[in-house]
Amino acid sequence: MKLWSGMLTGDLNKLAEEFNDSISVDKRLVFCDIEGSIAHVNMLGAKKIISKDEKLQIINGLKQIESNLKDEKEEVDQSYEDIHTYVEARLIEEIGPVAKKMHTARSRNDQVTTDLKLYIRNEVDNIKKDLKGYIQSLVNKAESNTDTIMPGYTHLQAAQPITFAHHLMAYAMMGLRDIRRLDFYKESINELPLGACALAGTTYDIDREMVANELGFDSIMENSLDAVSDRDYVIELASIISIIAIHLSRLAEELIIWSSQPYSFVKISDDYSTGSSIMPQKKNPDMAELIRAKTARLIANCNQTMIMMKGLPLAYSKDMQEDKEGLFESIDTIKICLKIMAGQIESLSVNKENMYEASKKGYLNATDLADYLVKKGMAFRDAHHTSARLVKYAIANNISLDDIDLGTYKKESDLFDEDVFEEIDLNNCVNKRTSKGGPSKIEVMRQISLVKDKLEK
Repeated sequence: MKLWSGMLTGDLNKLAEEFNDSISVDKRLVFCDIEGSIAHVNMLGAKKIISKDEKLQIINGLKQIESNLKDEKEEVDQSYEDIHTYVEARLIEEIGPVAKKMHTARSRNDQVTTDLKLYIRNEVDNIKKDLKGYIQSLVNKAESNTDTIMPGYTHLQAAQPITFAHHLMAYAMMGLRDIRRLDFYKESINELPLGACALAGTTYDIDREMVANELGFDSIMENSLDAVSDRDYVIELASIISIIAIHLSRLAEELIIWSSQPYSFVKISDDYSTGSSIMPQKKNPDMAELIRAKTARLIANCNQTMIMMKGLPLAYSKDMQEDKEGLFESIDTIKICLKIMAGQIESLSVNKENMYEASKKGYLNATDLADYLVKKGMAFRDAHHTSARLVKYAIANNISLDDIDLGTYKKESDLFDEDVFEEIDLNNCVNKRTSKGGPSKIEVMRQISLVKDKLEK
């Protein structure tokens, strides 16, 4: 029997029933549903809405169902409409008609959003754990590459010399922001909806604060309409997950570029590569490409929920049943993407020689050449043009700025002297940049230490 079938006669159309059912999606909320129900029943007993004996029977029955599921003595029966119907039906089987008192002073409307918040709180911790593992992989790889000179890019054009460690730490800093977002999010959503019932509360003398305390919520949602119709927290988590995925996707794109033959900066481990069915020489960065592609799905899941909610009147509408499938997919996907990316970074081989040669050929020390002249007294704009002419000369002669002889330098300006070669040495160019956030070894080591400290805390 359906929980809502009191006023209706006849059976729901079979196709409509399949269309309406959600248990294939919300079955993962079963333990959260039991946890929330136990807290609710404890409150009903404390307020003498049900007797002490009834409370104990219901709670013991719920714990038995929970134990059976955890020990795999039974599975969620997906013939039921949703997870709430399943738990109540199983409880009736377990302890008899007294189980029907469990639903006193609540609705599936406030029950489902409570279940979902309980589930999300736990999953946020799991995402954070995987996020920390990913950031740690960046730190580990950075620590062994503080002297690895590589081109820094703007517009995907070689710009200035940095180190591979400096580049990786940029992604580590993004990861720290992602952790902060999750921490703030978890705190901001920790309000209990249960007790709002269908939309207008209840005439029973319930204690919502007691339930909130038992379930670890900081407070209750203060308006019953808002409590059952709010899905901001679904949109917000989907958005945070999308941002994390965008960060992973940007790094994935760079791994794809760096591992291609024109670059050959890095080599992705065979553990995270595939081959070609026709071209035996191929080694494809499929895991990186899939992370890049799955990011689109995660963004789409966020958009789907926002579009679904944008025109819904208060309070609950069946549309909201569609809030879970995309969110659950996003949670599952971001966790595996973080694990895959962490594995790729940990096992990544770095071609330091190719990175260094690309830095030389990219004339990345041209800015330092201009700065050299400025320090000698030339106006920066004039120094900029002088440096540009020397770059053109080097390109025309297929040499680096380091290979230009001093005589040629002096033809451009008498300010040039032997010390110019020390000034434009790539290692010096990097390590002179000691401003906070810069690529010098000492500064990158500070960044690494900072991230390590934050991860430990």
